[in-house]
Amino acid sequence: MTRWEYATVPLIIHATKQILDQWGEDGWELVQVIQGPDSGLVAYLKREKQ
Repeated sequence: MTRWEYATVPLIIHATKQILDQWGEDGWELVQVIQGPDSGLVAYLKREKQ
């Protein structure tokens, strides 16, 4: 059975691509982006647990 680990990452509007590219390089897959409680964006990511 595949096991996953998850991360939530606040996104800075002017650096969204750089933030997501860095997490992607580390093996994380973007699952969803939602508006956070303080009106900023939050990315939810997952990757297979080692």
